[in-house]
Amino acid sequence: MDFTICFTIFLLLVSLYLPLTRKTTKKLPPGSLGLSLIGQSLSFLRAMHTNTVEQWLQERIRKYGPISKLSLFRIPTVFLHGQGANKFTCDGNLLANQQPPSVRRICGERNMTELIGDDHKRVRGALLSFLKPEMLKQYVGKMDEDVRRHLEMHWHGNQKVMEAALEQRIAVPNKDLITCLLNIGNNDPSILMSDEEIIDNVIGLMIAGHDTSSVLITFLVRLLATDQSVYANIMQEQEEIAKIRTSEELLTWDDLAKMKYTWRVAMETSRMNPPLLGSFRKVIWAACMTHMDERIFPDPSKFDSTRFEKQASAPPYCFVAFGGGTRICPGNEFAKIETLVIIHYLVTRFKWKLCYLDNSFTRNPFPVFSHGMLIEIEPKNS
Repeated sequence: MDFTICFTIFLLLVSLYLPLTRKTTKKLPPGSLGLSLIGQSLSFLRAMHTNTVEQWLQERIRKYGPISKLSLFRIPTVFLHGQGANKFTCDGNLLANQQPPSVRRICGERNMTELIGDDHKRVRGALLSFLKPEMLKQYVGKMDEDVRRHLEMHWHGNQKVMEAALEQRIAVPNKDLITCLLNIGNNDPSILMSDEEIIDNVIGLMIAGHDTSSVLITFLVRLLATDQSVYANIMQEQEEIAKIRTSEELLTWDDLAKMKYTWRVAMETSRMNPPLLGSFRKVIWAACMTHMDERIFPDPSKFDSTRFEKQASAPPYCFVAFGGGTRICPGNEFAKIETLVIIHYLVTRFKWKLCYLDNSFTRNPFPVFSHGMLIEIEPKNS
């Protein structure tokens, strides 16, 4: 806290010595760039910390409309809102990702999200060669074994567990991603990836896969502890699958295909609580804005899994928990398999309840629960 106060004072003092006005042009959208260096960074970070980003963005829309300029982390930025904005940022190759320099140093300059045009298409194609459903089908059993092992090590024998324990990554299958990317150009040199691209994209997938899946599963655990109707329906669906298998048999791709209700619940959970609010691609856009738009999703604050009963349940580029268009997450099928396998074993092997009534969270930038989502567990009888 002391460092934060000192840093804030420093920025304020520095800003006094810099021009408070900037050259403008009629081509710029409405809005303000704020004080030099600071811009809207502090108020944005405060909204993240208090989980009020949606209200913060709604206020900007009220004042300036669906397109406005601002300054975040010393970068002049444009905020876009709406279905068209989602399409503009997710589809085509007009915009590359433009994360803050600190994030880019971690994820690398050749990360897929930083690329556009042919480079993006080439690297995305290489990643999809490993993450496409045809490849993932053979790894369902491996994920099953890893989930069982994880629960045996971290859940069985414990009365209370921190939900963050599920964030420990499920092991990568035997034919690993790095081997796949190293060999991707053997038959076609045009899609060969450099060492830098392989490193940057493996790091990017580790970060994205770890945080997004664990956030979704954490929210599902909270939901199933508080909504008995949803819990009963998921329990019925999962028991129907479990009763036709022996305890030693591993889940199969066909078993996952039967978990339709469970996945609809996961989709609705992602709509209401997207793991990542949005992204920077020279503009800032927020998934939560269309997810909570009553013109697209009636009564958006109400949990309703029937919204996703049909394949095309929402207009294009309105549900963007996994991105959209050419920027849709290449690991979305992997995340689906992982989520369904974990939920299957949680509901068929354990009962649980929340240890704290207050399960509020902040964003940093992923959701962080105030008490770490501590739950009390009870193994079910075999």
